[in-house]
This record gives sequence, C-alpha cells and structure tokens, in this order.
Amino acid sequence: MTGSPILVAPSMLAADFGRLAEETRRVEAAGADWIHLDVMDGHFVPNLTIGPQAVSALRPVTRLPLDVHLMIEQPERYLRAFVEAGADRVTVHAEACSDLARVVRQIRQAGAKVGVALRPQTGLGLLDPCLDQIDLALLMTVNPGFGGQSFMPEVLPKIEALRKRFGRHIQVDGGINQETARSTRSAGADVMVAGTYIFRAADAKQAIASLKGKA
Repeated sequence: MTGSPILVAPSMLAADFGRLAEETRRVEAAGADWIHLDVMDGHFVPNLTIGPQAVSALRPVTRLPLDVHLMIEQPERYLRAFVEAGADRVTVHAEACSDLARVVRQIRQAGAKVGVALRPQTGLGLLDPCLDQIDLALLMTVNPGFGGQSFMPEVLPKIEALRKRFGRHIQVDGGINQETARSTRSAGADVMVAGTYIFRAADAKQAIASLKGKA
C-alpha cells in the first residue's frame, strides 16, 4: 500500500474517560480517520479497560469507523458482541489465538473487517496462515498494555519486511508522535495509532496533520 494516504486512528485510551463522546467528536473534527478502541482484559495484558458497552455508546457519536483492538485471551468468545456493538474493524492478537485462521474467519463472518496484531517480540511468521485473508496487520511498537510508553525502533525492520509481502493496511501503535510516525511511514506503515500525542496536544488538528506528514 505504498503511496496510499496515511490514516490516523486516535487511541481513546488516552482520552478523558469522563467525556468520551466529546473527545470522540473533538478528534473527528480535528481530522481523525478512525477511532481506535483498546480492549484489555487484565490477563493477556496487565491492564483492564472497556467492553462492548463502550463501543455501543460511541457508535452513535461518530461516523468514523470504530477500530477495536482486542488485547484479550480467547478473543473468539467476544467477537460477535463487539461487532454487534458497532465495531467496523476487529483486531486480535495472534499470540492469543490457538487457531488464528479460524478466528479470522469468525470476524469476517460476524461482518467486520479483520486485523491481526503482533507484539514487538513476535515474528512475522505467525501471520503466514492468514496473511492473504486479513485487511490489516498491526505491529505493536511498544509492549501492549499501557499508554505513554516509548517507541521501540527495533520494530522498523519488521515493518519494512512485512510491507514487501503485504499490500493492505499496516498499522503501528505505541509511542507514535511526529518523529516516530515519520520513521514508520518510511518503513511502510500507513495507519498511525496515537493517544497521548493527540489528546495532550495543544492543537489536536495540528498533531493529526503532523502524523500524516502534512505539518
């Protein structure tokens, strides 16, 4: 997907949870392309966040696609609930799936676009069984579980290697700011997930534009 438009998906993990609807509208007005929702279960990652009810509450608030990232064990148990709540894309972690190809099929059958995520230390080989069946590959650029971590530059060669054999969306998530977005764009990523950088910016519109390389 080299040469395609760069998309920005603000991570609501960094938003004010007491004002999620307002925060969603704010980043939509500032130029966001997707809304990224991190779901954590306290088992696959050491943090606990939202469930399908939060997705359902945000669905009427925005026309943007809801990009749901499941950092949970046994994601197949909850796929349909998130799609029925309004998720447009559902991304699962390859490391959390005992039968990744089956989970990919289940997301598609539920009616959502399909993403598969890898931790920084996980090799690309785990994507091989389903690479031609997914819409998005998410390469984590921090260890999943908490916002505000520092970008791991050792993931850049992994992005480059994946881009040579995958023509759809490559999403990056973790420590993304103007500088690291430039590096990941050069490596071949085209979807930037950023939380702290956008929600704590003095000007969210300028922050989003900078992730796209336009400011």
